[in-house]
Amino acid sequence: MLEKIVTFFKEVKQELFKVSWPKGKEVWASTGVVIVFSVILSVIIYVLDLLFQRVFLFLIR
Repeated sequence: MLEKIVTFFKEVKQELFKVSWPKGKEVWASTGVVIVFSVILSVIIYVLDLLFQRVFLFLIR
């Protein structure tokens, strides 16, 4: 049982060396894209929320 676990982790280590890890600039660029997209989406959702709020308040009155 212990031998299988050790073999598993050795194989995991071998596979991790095969992975193509991104460079620092790629990580920062991707992070920037995610942050910008999140901010834009947040603003869109905020504006829609205000719009729906005003529409519903208008309908209630």
